[in-house]
Amino acid sequence: MQPAPRLPNPRGAAKVGRMTYAGGIAPFSEASDRVAFHRTELSVIMGLYGRMVAAGIWRDYGISMLSDVAVFSVFRHTAEHPIYRIEKRPKLANRQGQYSVIGMDGRVLKRGSDLRAVMRVLDRKLIRAV
Repeated sequence: MQPAPRLPNPRGAAKVGRMTYAGGIAPFSEASDRVAFHRTELSVIMGLYGRMVAAGIWRDYGISMLSDVAVFSVFRHTAEHPIYRIEKRPKLANRQGQYSVIGMDGRVLKRGSDLRAVMRVLDRKLIRAV
């Protein structure tokens, strides 16, 4: 059996190990290179998200896992900027706390080391006078 013929490396192709990816796009890096939310953290966040969706306040979300921060973005409408961002920055765990809630204008609404305590600032928005 003959080995498969070698194709020339296309211009702009990304090479990772022995694999070559067309168009210069390689798959995600290893999970250890990125910050991510743990299952228990996502459970707390999705609990609040579900209540807000049921109340008609929030509509969509997005999750970003970067090298230094994990972000859970909340949207009122799909095609707009996030109204809130819940960020996890492990490097700040011993300083100001690794969790923060950031508003649409970029202001930090609450920061701390306990996710439930930090997210109470958003839970208050659900309670309205009738």
